[in-house]
Amino acid sequence: MAGATVVDGKAIAAKIEEEVRVEVGRLREAGVAPRLDVAGFGGDAAFDSYANGRADACARVGIESERHVLPLDGGENAAIRALRALGADPAVDGVLLQMPLPEGFDSLRILAALDPGKDVEGVHPESLGLLYLGIPRFAPCTAAAVIRILEEHRVETAGRHAVIVGRSTVVGRALALLLLRKAPRGDATVTICHSRTRDLAAHTRRAEILVTATGDPQSIKGDMLAPGVVAIDVGTNAVPDASAKKGYRLVGDFDFATVVEVASLVTPVPGGVGPVTVATLLANTVKAARRRVQEAAR
Repeated sequence: MAGATVVDGKAIAAKIEEEVRVEVGRLREAGVAPRLDVAGFGGDAAFDSYANGRADACARVGIESERHVLPLDGGENAAIRALRALGADPAVDGVLLQMPLPEGFDSLRILAALDPGKDVEGVHPESLGLLYLGIPRFAPCTAAAVIRILEEHRVETAGRHAVIVGRSTVVGRALALLLLRKAPRGDATVTICHSRTRDLAAHTRRAEILVTATGDPQSIKGDMLAPGVVAIDVGTNAVPDASAKKGYRLVGDFDFATVVEVASLVTPVPGGVGPVTVATLLANTVKAARRRVQEAAR
């Protein structure tokens, strides 16, 4: 093989952002200013970076955004009160809660306080239930981003064998449900592998579409893939690199140098699934704002 086509996630994200920008203009003409609010604990550098990244993305497309710092000493109840207040605020269309939550917090209890209609990350139990039923309101952004990448590259999924390495609720399992739907970019035969899977390579070599979300840097080698596989890397891992300005560099779950020689299509890290995930979040926010207009018109 001549080597894989490398996905340009930034270009796909720019296309989605342009679609969002047009829709934001229409909503503003209808008197609605789409808004996405971000909540998180502590106000530390990690939260600032997370919130700033989302705010910058919102600014590019004309979505308003505010951040809310939750006090750690307020415990779970402070988070629940804040989420309920955002849910009740008619000016807010989408709400994000920075994850992971502090150690010892009951994530299910806190996420259940989100307004499902504003759950633009698709993490509320109701959102996941609708996804299970095959009628998602908001699919989890990373899983939806993978589907959009397959769409943009016209990858046929019907009848093909997709192997997903990683069983997290909002990535591995969510993506499996999207691929199983009777819908475009669905109708796949899906295998989910995880940390207890025996002989992982035997499964990955049978994949026509392989998606990894393990958090195990560069663990998937080219000799674990079938020639021509569509290879989507969701992993984002920081590995030490003294030559890098920050002292580390980002890599995926793939050993990219060997995978690119075997696959027909491959996503890089960084610059692959990540930018498309953020753009999908913006698209979900606009979708939530559009629902607000429709509900007001009833």
